[in-house]
Amino acid sequence: MKTPRIVIVGGGAGGLALATGLGRRLGRQGKARVILVDACLTHIWKPLLHEVAAGTINSYEDELNYFAHGSQNHFEFQLGRFANVDRERKVILLDALTDTNGQEFAPARELTYDKLILAIGSTANDFGTPGAREHCMFLDSRQQADRFQSQFLNMYLRAHAMTEVNGNEAELNIAIVGAGATGVELAAELLHAAHKFVEYGLDEIAPNRVNISLIEAADRILPALPEGTSNAAKKQLEALGIKVYTRQKITDITETGLLAASGLFIPASLKVWSAGVKASDQLHNLAGLETNRINQLVVKNTLQTTLDDSIFAIGDCAACTPEGASRPLAPRAQTANQQAMYLIKTLPLHLKGKKVSNFSFHDKGSLVSLHKSAVGVMMGNIGIQGRFARLMYVSLYRLHQLALHGPLKTSLLFFKDLLSKKSGPTLKLH
Repeated sequence: MKTPRIVIVGGGAGGLALATGLGRRLGRQGKARVILVDACLTHIWKPLLHEVAAGTINSYEDELNYFAHGSQNHFEFQLGRFANVDRERKVILLDALTDTNGQEFAPARELTYDKLILAIGSTANDFGTPGAREHCMFLDSRQQADRFQSQFLNMYLRAHAMTEVNGNEAELNIAIVGAGATGVELAAELLHAAHKFVEYGLDEIAPNRVNISLIEAADRILPALPEGTSNAAKKQLEALGIKVYTRQKITDITETGLLAASGLFIPASLKVWSAGVKASDQLHNLAGLETNRINQLVVKNTLQTTLDDSIFAIGDCAACTPEGASRPLAPRAQTANQQAMYLIKTLPLHLKGKKVSNFSFHDKGSLVSLHKSAVGVMMGNIGIQGRFARLMYVSLYRLHQLALHGPLKTSLLFFKDLLSKKSGPTLKLH
């Protein structure tokens, strides 16, 4: 009897957890070939990208290699960029990958599947704002976060090198469009990094001359959270010296700054777009599958796409509306994680042709980091803030590691991180 092939496209939080769980459950015993596909060799937890961008963690220390993890957890890894799916032949098409010199190292090819799970995440939605793509940086991937960190560091290195030339204290203007979780966390982390640069002798740009502007089109920051939590976060950000603008819709972005519909101009040499998300444009009408206005694949409560029961979607690229809900689930890490756990249990039943129960989502709350502090809500919309909230926020990453590595290795990684912070610089300086 032919061994069924389960192909998972996308090695983010949901896709990697799913591949790991299915590998342990089905791959180990030869009940299925579990194959993970991604265009990168390594994984880093997406909620950490604001820390990678600020340089407060080193992406090379926190990354996980797909080949190594696959060999330890009984799934295969295929390096490739997803291009399309042929539903009739049950194959996915992968584009060729080339290096910086244009040399091909992963050819275009096809992979067959019996069950296909799309977990390709989301990208920032610039809503067609003029100048956004040309002048803003985005934090959709580890590569983009690394590029931002490099530019941020270079501004300090340039100011340090030019001290003898002009003798003037430099100023740095940073603007972040979008005051959701990513924008708020990035603003706080960048200000912390500005203080750290001074500790390491790069004091030509004093922290009080780092002007960070956080711009939101809605009437308050963190609009997805309760008003009290939003107000608490705003108060903490302003106490740190971050300028918070609400009810300011950005209509144009130039090399020198951002223009709002109100006429307000915010000067900025470093600009980040973190307002809104959408699924990849390549999902729009992918193989005739049903999508919504932000390109998400519409799925049933079994996470199967509405027009093809062999294709599933999870995480940010899936529009899943649980029974009794009025709208699809928000694109959050916990959504992807819960959907992955659900499929680990139900995909073996699908392979046997058995009936499965519907996916149900349990909201465990939301937490937003403000570096040493945090704000958010836990079960039952209980508002929390301060160091306890920060401890709960950090524990989310450890739970992600626990799902991937188990208790022993997660404990070792925890102590490794503690030693690293004690023995080396807490800011990436290269």
